[in-house]
Amino acid sequence: MKFKPLFTLALLLGAFGLPVHAEDTLKKVTESGRLALAYRESSVPFSYLVGAGKPVGFSMDVATAIMQEVKRRTGHSILEVQYVPVTSQNRIPLVLNGTVDLECGSTTNNSTRGKDVAFAINYFYTGTRLLAKKSSHIHNYADLAGKPVATTTGTTNSQVLRKYDTKNSLNMQIMLGKDHADSFLLVEADRAVAFAMDDILLYGLIGTAKNPAEWEVVGDSLQVEPYACMLRKDDPKFKALVDGVIASMMKSGEFARLYDKWFMQPIPPRNAALKLPMSPQLRENLKALSDKPAI
Repeated sequence: MKFKPLFTLALLLGAFGLPVHAEDTLKKVTESGRLALAYRESSVPFSYLVGAGKPVGFSMDVATAIMQEVKRRTGHSILEVQYVPVTSQNRIPLVLNGTVDLECGSTTNNSTRGKDVAFAINYFYTGTRLLAKKSSHIHNYADLAGKPVATTTGTTNSQVLRKYDTKNSLNMQIMLGKDHADSFLLVEADRAVAFAMDDILLYGLIGTAKNPAEWEVVGDSLQVEPYACMLRKDDPKFKALVDGVIASMMKSGEFARLYDKWFMQPIPPRNAALKLPMSPQLRENLKALSDKPAI
């Protein structure tokens, strides 16, 4: 499998605002022998880079199972997977314009995004909380009044944070990082007092920090949201395949084994364990197999 960014005519068309029509992904893969899979560089433990190798993580293991079924369904003994790095800001446009066929990372499935893209069965549930240094004495959102707070551009968290700030007249100085690693650096360098993001990603960042004991996740959870694999809209055959693989993993116990591997056991690069048990919402969805979005 080749590990390289993919730049296609579809990307150029999208850049100029020209429409890219919905594709039959399985037909496309059958004809080309290639599938473009998006990955995140710092969404621990879902999709992230360890050194110069290919991306690893819980979502990438789910994607690998999907790739195996795509291989079987299309009759390709060898499937060329083109790994495409994406950010919070460009992941949806790259699915829309055809550059990416599938994105399994840390993307929230909500009704607004569902107008443009499709989501598979939800495979995680999270909420916006705060990452801060223990020495900062930040305990909840009220402590952020008038202070610089980091979040990542293109995320639902930035919207949730702005809404909360306006409603409660906190006058936060919201700073936007280009990705989660960049947002974390703003707090690490004391340019911001906290990083507002999905709690699981914050725990992941602590696990890869230089000094994990320096950090803590604090604050109330502002809105529980589901994560799911993202694909092009109006491609029912491919969605059925992706949903089928995830449903099979959830029913067989393979999903629970993967969850234990990435959320309970030591993970790279520092071999630290997140020790985050499965949430009640996720346990319920192992039975419900729902792709219901957040509002």
